[in-house]
Amino acid sequence: MRRTLALIATMVLFAGTTSAQVTPAAGFTPPDDTPSLRVGMTMFTDFTYQQSPKISDADGNQVSLSQFQIGRTYLNFTGNVSHIVSYRITPDIARETNATPALSGSYIFRIKYTFAQFSLDDWITNSKGNWVRLGIQQTPWVDFEEGIYRYRFQGTVFSERENIGPGGPGGFLSSSDAGASFHYNFPSNYGDVHAGIYNGEKYNKAETNDQKSFQFRGSVRPFATMDPTLRGLRAHFFYDKDSYVVNAERTRLIAGLTYEHQYVNICYQYLDAHDQTTALGTPFDQEGKGYSIWATPKQGTGNVGWEGLLRYDHLIPDNRSIVVVPDPTGTNITYDSQARDRTIVGVAYWFPHTGGATAALLFDYDIQTFGPGVPGAGVPGANASQTTTKKIAVHGLFTF
Repeated sequence: MRRTLALIATMVLFAGTTSAQVTPAAGFTPPDDTPSLRVGMTMFTDFTYQQSPKISDADGNQVSLSQFQIGRTYLNFTGNVSHIVSYRITPDIARETNATPALSGSYIFRIKYTFAQFSLDDWITNSKGNWVRLGIQQTPWVDFEEGIYRYRFQGTVFSERENIGPGGPGGFLSSSDAGASFHYNFPSNYGDVHAGIYNGEKYNKAETNDQKSFQFRGSVRPFATMDPTLRGLRAHFFYDKDSYVVNAERTRLIAGLTYEHQYVNICYQYLDAHDQTTALGTPFDQEGKGYSIWATPKQGTGNVGWEGLLRYDHLIPDNRSIVVVPDPTGTNITYDSQARDRTIVGVAYWFPHTGGATAALLFDYDIQTFGPGVPGAGVPGANASQTTTKKIAVHGLFTF
């Protein structure tokens, strides 16, 4: 009996010891579920000299406006709750121009991003970078384009900078809004999709009604596994289906091509926007069309060193502004009484850096012209009071 009990005790002890010595299979690394917090900063600063139009000072003198300013300051708080749950909180410190007189011109503190992100990579095994986000977050197109363009510190991209014109709302798109979205990367780097439902009122405004914005971007890299020279080519489709109120649509469509190479990034995009601010009475109903082309030739050594910026934007805020008028010889000539064109030419230096830190200086010339109207047809330009705007600036980017 004693021998039997001793044998049983030995077997239990051996089993416990063996169990304690079991290790994960070779090559397996347990996920890191350690909570973390990282703090970063992004700052846009510039000195801008406006050649034209002139402004009047307090004594009525015609002078050229010049100013030092901080365009944006972001404080970035990012981290993980676990390997599945992460977060980002980004306050935005910007100058307020539409507040009460006591605050107008002051720098105010507001939220640009605040969201939780849930990784899906544990369940989607054929690719990485798949997630669901909830909160005030990046919208599918603007932030995506800025990641290729890199010159947000000079000014916003075409779809965010331009709008439908007098009487209409602000930029066609916003870089951030409150909502829920999903992102999926195709296997072998063949592209990705990003889709979400948002309030549609932009990150700096509260929701006003029951309407929501559905936004979708799909990008395809057709030569992902071919020659490196071809891998940088991608085709993009973006669509935003929204409404100001019931039966008063607000839609945006963008189709584009981008090419990324160690010596140059290039983009062409076409935008179509329809805005109907009310479905009753005489609605404000416009259809805008336009395109943007930009290129950033560079040295090619790790995105540092000298780089150029070439950009041209063309917009017709309302397609109804296109008028066909015969000239004295009877030949029909097409005029666009509302066209807006912007040309940006610049040279930048991106300083060498380590880790996630970035610093760059850009010297640029920015000129915007407006449609003059139709000669002899009594059709003024939509911006008849606007004159050509010319600015020379030095822009700085600092981030870590």
